[in-house]
Amino acid sequence: MHWHPVISCFQSLEIAVILFSPDRLKLRMMYLRATILILSICFYNMVLGQLSVSSLFSDNMVLQRNDTVKIWGTSDKSVKLEASWLSSSIESKPDKQGKWRIWLPTTDAGGPYTITIQAKETMTIENVMLGEVWLCTGQSNMEMPLRGFMGQPVKGSNSEIINSTNSLIRHINIPRKSTTIPNPTFEAKWEEASPATSGEFSATAYFFAKQIHEITGLPIGIINVTYGGSNAEAWMNKASLEAFAGIEVPLNDEAIGEKNRTPTVLYNGMLNPVIGYTVAGAIWYQGESNVGKPIEYETLFPAMVKLWRDQWGQGEFPFYYTQIAPFNYNSFYPESNPWFANSAYLRDAQRKAQYTIPKSGMISLLDAGEMFNIHPMDKKTPGERLAWIALNKSYGYEGFGFETPDFDALNIQDTLVTVTFKQLPNGLSSLGKEVTAFQIAGADKIFYPAQCNVRRKTVQIWSSKVKAPVAVRYAFTNEGPAQLFSTEGIPISSFRTDDWNPEAVNTKK
Repeated sequence: MHWHPVISCFQSLEIAVILFSPDRLKLRMMYLRATILILSICFYNMVLGQLSVSSLFSDNMVLQRNDTVKIWGTSDKSVKLEASWLSSSIESKPDKQGKWRIWLPTTDAGGPYTITIQAKETMTIENVMLGEVWLCTGQSNMEMPLRGFMGQPVKGSNSEIINSTNSLIRHINIPRKSTTIPNPTFEAKWEEASPATSGEFSATAYFFAKQIHEITGLPIGIINVTYGGSNAEAWMNKASLEAFAGIEVPLNDEAIGEKNRTPTVLYNGMLNPVIGYTVAGAIWYQGESNVGKPIEYETLFPAMVKLWRDQWGQGEFPFYYTQIAPFNYNSFYPESNPWFANSAYLRDAQRKAQYTIPKSGMISLLDAGEMFNIHPMDKKTPGERLAWIALNKSYGYEGFGFETPDFDALNIQDTLVTVTFKQLPNGLSSLGKEVTAFQIAGADKIFYPAQCNVRRKTVQIWSSKVKAPVAVRYAFTNEGPAQLFSTEGIPISSFRTDDWNPEAVNTKK
């Protein structure tokens, strides 16, 4: 930027104001206002003309291997990009708004590499790895850092942090922002895993990345886009919510109510600046803030995943997620105690979603919750179980348990019901304990506790109070509890075989 014309402009303005203004005070005010205006114009033009790149592209970043990744920024001049793994450069011309995009081919995993971007200025991005990039999203149980929240620890975190030095595991935290206007950028940077940095990594995402890295040897990059207490509606845009009655989208930022639960505001504020960064897939831990509307969640959640995939333009990238863990949601409704305070309905919506969301996978945490702590200390279990799904479905590893066993079918003969399961290659086990979590009902929709006989791959259940059974539920309460497992130790998901209106159901103890 050359300042001589600006200085000359100030000098001419000053002379004109002194000659023609009759009032010295007005003179000073006019001169001050003119100075601010000219400085603003000059600064705006200077910034607009500068070369910039999204904050996603910083030192220490991980780019998706063996792919073509998009890099973007702003400039008023043509941009040339050179990557140290390529033999030739790539050029791009900015559009009328000054935005440029470059599609950069990547090779197999490796690094560290350097990327140089040139226009009028030159920018260098160093210590770049090619590997696997995962989008990690949701609310507080995904957000919870490895060091834990204030007064809420993560089990074993201190040892993990001390031993976390690994230049091949990297993480970027997208700052919280709620807005009705699509946010183009943010201030953050990629960090290598080390005792100085890992405490701020998402704990679930860290254990996920660590497990995949240990098995594959690949560099793993984690993009953390989370906001505690957020509902699914906040992570969706206006168009995708039009199909859902009663969801009100704010017209402007002044209309935002709760910053983490107002429809569209986190999609605009936090997800929008990340959309387009090439990923291997996504992991998701959310649902606690949608417990009040579990039936709607059955269609809302798949609609959110479809929206993200459409916006990313990568096709149906893998989407793996957790069921919410057991917690006493009745404590949120101490007087009214509505039916939806039973979080088993939300868990059931999540269970069903794995069959309606293509290329998805769900893990059960029925054995990893704390009834009076909505942020369970155990974050290794969800992280590793999510990694097991990815290792099989995304990376092709075999020979181990990874899927959550699920209800398959009922066989009713007189008073005896036989329940069969799927995703159970080596059978099931109660791990030597009594199973009391089954309920059985007839056409009157009254559920009674059931007796059961656990066999190798099936369970027989009955109750002397139900002469003509038609429906079965398992672990269908807030606490579950988890009583049936695959032989690999993965808990069977809670489930119901009925689709009855929850308000018409009666449960006996």
